[in-house]
Amino acid sequence: MALSEQLRSAADEIWRAQHAHPFVRGLGDGTLPPSRFRFWIRQDYVFLVEYARLLALAAARAPDLDTMTRFAELLNETLHEEMSLHRSYSAELGIDAADLAREEPAPTTRGYADFLLRTAAIGDFADLLVGLLPCMWGFNEIGLRLAADGAHERYGRWVEMYSSPEFTALVGWLRELTDRYTPTAGLERVFLASSRYELAFWEMAWREEGWPAIHRAVRY
Repeated sequence: MALSEQLRSAADEIWRAQHAHPFVRGLGDGTLPPSRFRFWIRQDYVFLVEYARLLALAAARAPDLDTMTRFAELLNETLHEEMSLHRSYSAELGIDAADLAREEPAPTTRGYADFLLRTAAIGDFADLLVGLLPCMWGFNEIGLRLAADGAHERYGRWVEMYSSPEFTALVGWLRELTDRYTPTAGLERVFLASSRYELAFWEMAWREEGWPAIHRAVRY
């Protein structure tokens, strides 16, 4: 079994929980409240800025020119095409562009981004690959399933982007790149951690997570 298949099998329970999550189901059938989608858009926009840094690190650490070129192209696509979709949705939802740029990351957003960048900084190239794989592969799997079920038009552009042949081919390339490496317990731990953060990100948006309030001491 190829490395990517082994990793996906190890994380199957987590991935099934993503598909069953009410946020994901609501994306598919159109019942997701706009307020929760608005929160997700804002947080995912912040996350994509940090994810772009991860892709830049992947290009810098790539073992060959072809891989470096593909990650550089992916970085450009993320900064322009994917983030453009977020900006388009934001405009429709009444989110000011300046507010979007100033958005503060929620705890889960900050934790996930920091985990990925830390993995890229102190791990090897295989760790970096395995860390970023659940994000793209997970979105593609969700997009394909929602498209197959007949996604509601409300969030149809989201489903269309992540179920597109181009995005599916990108995930296939990333899996093939990952499959060049030998399975280790360390790589599985990284993949499981990223998968858990993916599930936590849906839950964060569903609950519209915030930082704990500061409670001042009461003086008597």
